[in-house]
Amino acid sequence: MLTVTRASLLSLRAALLRSGDPQSAVTLQEAGYAGGATLYESFKGWLAERSEIGIEDLDVEAFQHRASEYFSDHGWGTLHVGSIDDVVATLDSPDWGECDPNLGAQQPSCHLTTGMFADLFGRLAGAPVAVLEVECRSAGHERCRFLVGSPDVMDAVYEEMGRGTEYEAAVRKQT
Repeated sequence: MLTVTRASLLSLRAALLRSGDPQSAVTLQEAGYAGGATLYESFKGWLAERSEIGIEDLDVEAFQHRASEYFSDHGWGTLHVGSIDDVVATLDSPDWGECDPNLGAQQPSCHLTTGMFADLFGRLAGAPVAVLEVECRSAGHERCRFLVGSPDVMDAVYEEMGRGTEYEAAVRKQT
């Protein structure tokens, strides 16, 4: 693991997004995804130092607590894990490290995080997952909110949102 300051991450992200390259968001997602394996091993090692319970044996409540503690300890911010109708997991943060509340973005833009979470939570689930950020402090929301679910469900949610359906209603249509 390499420590990069929040200011450096925000500067790099801003430069990529400002470049006008339509692939900049994808580039950030790919970079996040590429780091997922190392992040998983880091979380696993961090957990082993603090608990006799292995990563695969954490119940939902313990996982929520430990994941929030891990990300906070590593400078990413507070993370609250929940769900919408047991269809998708939600990851909420009022202080996520990738966001820039002064950015004035038109849409959620924690792209590095979506890639990172896709790999990390796919490893934890033992199956591929997709991640979609639906609220972002960079876009004026009070929190960053990521939805995590199967690729099929997340594709359907994304399609519904593209038709103007609010994300919670789009998720509920998947039940």
